[in-house]
Amino acid sequence: MAKEMREPIETGCPDPFQYMHPSMRRNFGMWAYHEHPRPGVLLHVAKNGDKLWTIKAGTQRILDLYTLRTLCDIADNYSDGYIRFTIRSNPEFFVTEESRVEPLIAKLEEAGFIVGGTQNSVTTLSHTQGWLHCDIPGTDASGVVKSMMDELIDEFRQANMPNRVHITTSCCQINCGGQGDIAINVQHTKPPKINHDLVANVCERPSVVARCPVAAIRPAMVNGKPSLEVDEKKCICCGACFPPCPPMQINDAEHTKLAIWVGGNHSNARGKPTFQKLVAAGIPNNPPRWPEATAIVKRILEAYKEGAKDWERINEWIERIGWPRFFEQVELPFTKYHIDNWRGSRKSLNSSTYIRF
Repeated sequence: MAKEMREPIETGCPDPFQYMHPSMRRNFGMWAYHEHPRPGVLLHVAKNGDKLWTIKAGTQRILDLYTLRTLCDIADNYSDGYIRFTIRSNPEFFVTEESRVEPLIAKLEEAGFIVGGTQNSVTTLSHTQGWLHCDIPGTDASGVVKSMMDELIDEFRQANMPNRVHITTSCCQINCGGQGDIAINVQHTKPPKINHDLVANVCERPSVVARCPVAAIRPAMVNGKPSLEVDEKKCICCGACFPPCPPMQINDAEHTKLAIWVGGNHSNARGKPTFQKLVAAGIPNNPPRWPEATAIVKRILEAYKEGAKDWERINEWIERIGWPRFFEQVELPFTKYHIDNWRGSRKSLNSSTYIRF
């Protein structure tokens, strides 16, 4: 007799159906169409005639206990307790009666939440952990999100962009936050400064050597103590050595900058996914509001909004007008550092306008 297999423990994804609205479970795979009545509201209609309204709101991205309780209270009173959070900390509420949509929106706005973020809008920025959780941040990615969304909130509330715009921020060059239509990433410009007196007591040197992606770190004896040294000709200033060895400090108030990249797209709806490309570097890492980076992002969005055709993503708009024209429209200088010269870029070097000055 075959032995009955046990249920897996703490592996795989949790069952999503237990958290779904009953109408979602009942009509899973049976939706006929959906509509967009207004920014922040989606209407899904099933083949059997069932209707489900989804109301999306924006938050400050990092949610404290009191904000979560407020949102859950609104869900209990206005959407039968059903609420979900997107990857960008946007809460979504679900109702099956149209008469409950406006009271829910009014309550959200009364509590200080902005309804929007659907269809052709600038969605809430996503970010890496920043100073809150990460051990190698060069800036506070969540702070960049808050300051930029304060400036872009009207583009979240409305749906006036040619297509959806995803913006991401990253607190280090490892960029665990992924890529987007526009990305604001930290840029270390100097190799780490090593406190040789602490390395032997704090760091497991083989782990630090193995962590470097370009083999720029090697063991060394400094002042008679075991330590590490960095080959600055190889170092790419990524900061990966700092977590296993805090005495290798790479954050610097003067030399840690921000860089802006554009054109990243995970979707393959109308073409292949695309990598983002550098358009601005050396931007001051200037908390708490980051005005210089925000100003550049706003210029890019204004040029895209004015020049792109309907349903063009930012990468498709740039591909159509060419990189020289893009730099002209966003009023950014084009330098030799923008040339796409990595080993796998043969296609873009041979067939695009990207390398013209």
